[in-house]
Amino acid sequence: MSVLVFVESWEGKFKKASFEAVGYASHIAQQLGTSTTAVVIGDMADDASVLGNYGAQKVINAKGQGLTHFNAKSYSETIAEIASAEGANVIVLSGSFNGKSIQSLVSIKTNSSLITNAVALPTSVSPMTVRRGSFSSKAFATYEASQEKVVIAITPNSVGVTSSGSDSASVESFESSATANTEQKSIDKVQGKIPLPEAELVVSAGRGLKGPENWTLIEELAELLGAGTACSKPVSDIGWRPHTEHVGQTGIAIRPNLYIAIGISGAIQHLAGVSNSKTIVVINNDPEAPFFKAADYGIVGDAFEVVPKLTEAIRNFKANN
Repeated sequence: MSVLVFVESWEGKFKKASFEAVGYASHIAQQLGTSTTAVVIGDMADDASVLGNYGAQKVINAKGQGLTHFNAKSYSETIAEIASAEGANVIVLSGSFNGKSIQSLVSIKTNSSLITNAVALPTSVSPMTVRRGSFSSKAFATYEASQEKVVIAITPNSVGVTSSGSDSASVESFESSATANTEQKSIDKVQGKIPLPEAELVVSAGRGLKGPENWTLIEELAELLGAGTACSKPVSDIGWRPHTEHVGQTGIAIRPNLYIAIGISGAIQHLAGVSNSKTIVVINNDPEAPFFKAADYGIVGDAFEVVPKLTEAIRNFKANN
């Protein structure tokens, strides 16, 4: 019996959230006194054996006609089939977009309890007891699985990536018989951007920027910091920025180490998606802006004066250090 973990990849390259999931699964396996088996689906550009560095002892690389592109039906069927073959009672996956698409299906197909939005390692493995975010992460709840089998979906950036050393995992092939129920025609990709759920630093802006033509201020600061760029809901709704950058209750929920909010008032819907940031910096010319109550650091001032000075200060610091 092993702990199974679905390792997500993009164009054959592993995502940071998947390394986090492998480490999480490895901790559970240690508590259960068993091993960790990672499931990788499709052709890989990265060497799958490197997952041993994060705690996996074995990697199963599944391929098949229904696995050419991500498909919730075929992916969940494949994971369930491998879980049965491996005798896995615990399945771990990241609560990414793809993870959320298959978590319920995997739970149903394996007749397992399902715990989503996990933000910490289990406090008990018998029964499985896990802390999770609730009410748009404004509260926490402790869930206890009612069945021996359980699927756990962890919130990206909640537990961090841990490396267990330089071990290599063995890699086995698996031919899946799963079939897809839809056909993918095309993919529109955002180029040169850091995926927000994986970004450790995020620079975000709202209507205080006054127009899309002023976003160079944000992009320049973000590029200097190596950060992702984000925006508030009104900004994406009026078309200043793409919806892929919208963070908040109805957008993307993020947990970066640093979140810089520029010209955003801080409505509760926005705070619901960013409140788990480790450090929040707010720049706003309204001293009564609600966001200041949630901020670790705040600057009351005009973004068009503050941001260029901040960018220049960071550039000088990096040049001299």
